[in-house]
Amino acid sequence: MTPTPIPARVRAWGWFMDRFRSMHIATMSPTDIEHNQSMRTIPAPVRRVIFGERDSRVEVRDLSIATSHGQLGLRVYRPRDSRAGAHGLPIAVYFHGGGWTLFGALDVCDWLPSRVAAELGAVVVAVDYRLAPQHPYPAAVDDCLAAVAWAAEHAEKLGASPSRLAVFGDSAGGNLSAVAALRARDAGGPAIRAQGLIYPVTDTTLDDDSMRFNAQKPVLHRADMDAFFRYYLGASREYGADDDPSVSPLRASSLAGLPPAFVQVSAHDVLRDQALAFAARLKAEGTPVDVETYAEAPHGWVTYPKIMRVSLRASADLVDFLRRELSV
Repeated sequence: MTPTPIPARVRAWGWFMDRFRSMHIATMSPTDIEHNQSMRTIPAPVRRVIFGERDSRVEVRDLSIATSHGQLGLRVYRPRDSRAGAHGLPIAVYFHGGGWTLFGALDVCDWLPSRVAAELGAVVVAVDYRLAPQHPYPAAVDDCLAAVAWAAEHAEKLGASPSRLAVFGDSAGGNLSAVAALRARDAGGPAIRAQGLIYPVTDTTLDDDSMRFNAQKPVLHRADMDAFFRYYLGASREYGADDDPSVSPLRASSLAGLPPAFVQVSAHDVLRDQALAFAARLKAEGTPVDVETYAEAPHGWVTYPKIMRVSLRASADLVDFLRRELSV
């Protein structure tokens, strides 16, 4: 698909971001990173304007589960008017974006998981996984795998069915979703029925066409991806982490036998080409895959739903995919 111009309001937001060191990971100080991990320095009404609001049609419960690495925070969304019926509701585990480094404290990431729960009629479990640089790879992977296992084990207690389990996430969360599907396949479970990959990171390359052409487009710069990889992988890069399929799922020896995938791509995104390459490999190796490219979109329609109007259409596309794949 040929890209169309980025809407003026989104270009204006990109211009605004570029004016401040604290809004791009490549130029953030350690203090900036700490502030951007929780966003507690931003008043709640301002956060809701920037990052979207929780859907009023869901009820929410925060909890903490014990893992081998300590306590892990989860947020469970459930439609207020849902009735599970004989088969139980679908259940989906959501991993937020932010380059494995930003947007912890799940208040910042309420918009998409709450909307999916309301529109799909599903239980959605959002994961407050540990963040780099304090907790580099594989901390996020370990936490997300623990959350998927917990969701499968506790689905019935949540009014859901473990046989209707999906994963989805945006950017780094898309990466973690793809990794969770790979790891579950290789471990023989939990059985994941669908994976929603929203402009996912699938490789550590910084040198494909979209990385060069979109290097300074809103919202994510090529220099930001370099910084995210440095913070997330840390010393593990000395031991070949860039080639590890749990970092770069595009480099897995096989993508066969994975759950159906929906790969959502932003045309003006540095991650565009690697997302499309991952989708092409999935299809070539027999994994069902749908691809949708949003011609006017840069990176970040999940993060900034009130700024990027494509967010409503794209989130509806995601719900349609999940509804189809998680039907009884």
